[in-house]
Amino acid sequence: MTQRRMHLVAYLKTGPTANHPGAWRHPEADLDDIFEPARYEHIARVLEAACFDACFFADTFGLPDIHGGNFDAYLRLGGQISYLDPLMILPQMARVTRHLGLGATLSTTFSNPYYLARTLASLDMVTKGRAAWNVVTSATDLEARNFGMDGIPPKDQRYDRGDEVLEACTALWDSWDDDPFVLDREKGVFIDPAKVRYTDFAGRFVRSRGPLSIPRTPQGRPVFLQAGASERGREFAARWAEMIFCTPHSKADTIAFHDDIKSRLARHGRPPEACKVLPSFAVVVGETEAIAQEKYAYLQSLIDPEAQRMLNSSLIGADLTRHQTAEEVARAQGNQGISGSHDRVLQLMAQEKLSFAEAASKPRDLLVGTGEGIADQLEDYFTAGACDGFIIWPTVFPRMFEDFCRHVVPVLQRRGLYRTEYRGATLRENLRRP
Repeated sequence: MTQRRMHLVAYLKTGPTANHPGAWRHPEADLDDIFEPARYEHIARVLEAACFDACFFADTFGLPDIHGGNFDAYLRLGGQISYLDPLMILPQMARVTRHLGLGATLSTTFSNPYYLARTLASLDMVTKGRAAWNVVTSATDLEARNFGMDGIPPKDQRYDRGDEVLEACTALWDSWDDDPFVLDREKGVFIDPAKVRYTDFAGRFVRSRGPLSIPRTPQGRPVFLQAGASERGREFAARWAEMIFCTPHSKADTIAFHDDIKSRLARHGRPPEACKVLPSFAVVVGETEAIAQEKYAYLQSLIDPEAQRMLNSSLIGADLTRHQTAEEVARAQGNQGISGSHDRVLQLMAQEKLSFAEAASKPRDLLVGTGEGIADQLEDYFTAGACDGFIIWPTVFPRMFEDFCRHVVPVLQRRGLYRTEYRGATLRENLRRP
C-alpha cells in the first residue's frame, strides 16, 4: 500500500503583507522589490526546490475601506493589498519553473465565463498544465461597486451564479477535442473543424455561445481551489473543488470541517481523494525552541492593535470600530464577509471564553518551534485525519518561506510524509500522485 503523503501550497500576495498585519515592519521583510519580477521569480524557485504542489495569489478587487468607513487605516498601517494583478506575475514565475502549480484568484460574480475560460486556458497552456483557479464569489460591497454594482449580491445567489459560471467554463474548455491540428501544408488544412463545436450555454445568470478560441489545454481545465465555509459554500466546494483552503481555529475544528467536506463529496458522487482539505498556517522557525519563541515574541510586537482589527473588519465584512458584539456584527454585515474568517472568531470566542471584540482583536495563531517541532505539529494534524496537507501563508517575506523550506520540509521528507521529487507532468497529476 502506498504511504499517504501530504500536499503543500503557498499563499502569496503581490504586496508586502498577508494575514500578519505587522510582518512588513520586520527588518528582514523585503519592501523595495514589490514591483520587480525578480521578487516573484525568486519565491517560485524556492517553492519548487522544496517540491511544493503549487502557489496561488490571494486577491481582493479593490482597496478595503470597511474599517472606519474609509481606506486610511489600510494604507497607513500596511494592510493586505494586491498592488499588482497576479495574472501579470504568474507567467514570469512560469518561466523560471517546470513543476510548480501556479494559481490566480478570479471572481465568478464579476467576470463572465468566456473571459475566465480564455484567461485560465491561456495560463494552463503557457505553463504546460500547471494552472490553478482560486474560485471566489467575492464578499465585499467595495469590490461590487468597482464593477458597477450597487453592492454584493446575497451569498446563495452568488454561489448559484458561480455554479453556472463553472458549468459554462467547463463547456467552453470542452468545445475542442483532443488533437485538432492537421497542419497539412500540401492540402492546406490547418485544423479539423469537425473537432471544434459551439457551446451554446444558456443559464439563468450567464450565457456563452462559444466555442473557445483556445485548443484543449494540457490539463483540460485548471485545478479548482476554493475556500467556501458557509453551508452553501461547502456544497459548492464539494461539487467543484480539488483543493479547499480553510482557516479553522483548532485541530478539532479542522477535523470537523474535513469530515463534513468528505461526506459532502460522497453525496456529489466524488471519492474522498478527489478534493484535498488544506488548513492554513504560518510559521516561526528557530534553531532552538527558545530562539523560536524569542522570534515569535518580536514578530507579534510589531502588530499595531488597530491593524489587527482593520484586517478582521475587512475579512468579517463589518466595521469593528463601530460594532463590538457578535449580534451587532451579524446585523452590520449584510451580504458581506468571509464565512471562514467569521467562524474562526466565533470558535476562538467559545474555546477561550472571550468576547467577540476580544477574539476579533487577537492575531492568528502561528506554528512556533524548531524545524523538527513544526514538523511534529503538521504531522499531528495530518496523521489524525484532520487534513490532506497545508496552505502555508507568509509572515516575513520571503524569509519565512525560505526558513520553512530549509528547516521543515526536509524533516517531513525524511519521515516519508512528503515527496522528494515531482512525479506528474501537470499540477493535477501531482495532486493525485504526491
